[in-house]
Amino acid sequence: MDSPQVDISVIVPALNEAENIPELLRRLGISLQGRRYEVIIVDDNSRDNTTEVCAALAADHPLRLLEREKPKNGLSGAVLDGMALARGDIFIVMDADLQHPPERTPALIEQLDRGADFVIGSRYTAGGSTEGEWGAFRRLNSNIATWLARPFAGQTTDPMSGFFALRRETFQRGQRLTPLGYKVGLELMCKCRARDVRDIPIQFATRTRGESKLTLTQQVKYLEHLSRLYDFFFPRASPVIKFLIVTIIGWTIGLSVYSAARSTGLAQIPAIGLGYLGTILVTAIFHSRYVRTQREFLTTSFPWIEFGLTSLAEMAGCMLTAAWFASRLANPSSIDLPILSFLVATFVRYVLRKELMQDIRGLRRDLRSLEHIPDRQSSSDPPAHTSQEDR
Repeated sequence: MDSPQVDISVIVPALNEAENIPELLRRLGISLQGRRYEVIIVDDNSRDNTTEVCAALAADHPLRLLEREKPKNGLSGAVLDGMALARGDIFIVMDADLQHPPERTPALIEQLDRGADFVIGSRYTAGGSTEGEWGAFRRLNSNIATWLARPFAGQTTDPMSGFFALRRETFQRGQRLTPLGYKVGLELMCKCRARDVRDIPIQFATRTRGESKLTLTQQVKYLEHLSRLYDFFFPRASPVIKFLIVTIIGWTIGLSVYSAARSTGLAQIPAIGLGYLGTILVTAIFHSRYVRTQREFLTTSFPWIEFGLTSLAEMAGCMLTAAWFASRLANPSSIDLPILSFLVATFVRYVLRKELMQDIRGLRRDLRSLEHIPDRQSSSDPPAHTSQEDR
């Protein structure tokens, strides 16, 4: 039997939202009445009775349930898996908790029909609002998150919104989708090369049932996700900036260790070595994050062995430089010698890590080159969807 024709696919990631799903479907049914649509609930192994609730609702609603027994990539992965299953030409993504108003779905579709590539339900554009009082910390958190996304989110007022719509053909332009956490809209907006992004105002409601999924872990993942998007959007500048950030932090710690060691009476050259060891340890922390979040893109199976060898080369450059200048300068100052030694060691690090692709960047060279040539993939091809396990 042929599947019924569908024009609109509403993708709803869900985790323990059984209480909200019936009301969501009722309101969607009213809003999309007369349209050919489907609702895909992507359940991430909920502990409530989501499965039973959806089974009962499917008798009266165009509902499909995708159960992910081993969820990958959290909400973002759920949305992409739902899109892979979708049959419509228009994709609408919204949360199951009723904070996104189903009544605004026709407004999303209207803007797509008027030529938009990507439409966002915004809390912050004229006419939009958030229900209830947000505390100062929550508002500050939202403002900072929006500001960090501004370089590649354009002029949209609410790039963090999880209520958005796009056409299938726009989705199929996306390459190397590597979402992390819950801001999948930002990922799609950037990597699908959406040029015409429009806002529609929404009233963001207060959750009345269930529990919020916004945790500190999710916020850390958001920062890691931003790091990937900076690599994607600024493939030349991003690695250099990240290298400079790590270097500044490392030098600050290293020179502080050097000063502390000298204050205890340790000789200058051993103190320089001890100080640069502190710099290497700082770099190791960043390298650990890099390996953890980008493992599938690494060019080597032994990233820590290469890191260790590079660090030994850095330390050798630092100590040899310190010894060489100490033997030729009559009275080297307490700061000139460590700075010269750190400079040489940092140069060694930059050269070796660039060659070994260990320069705190987000993606491997060949994958970056593919990402920036979207025309290589036909619009009829399926999108490249790379999932990573929740970390």
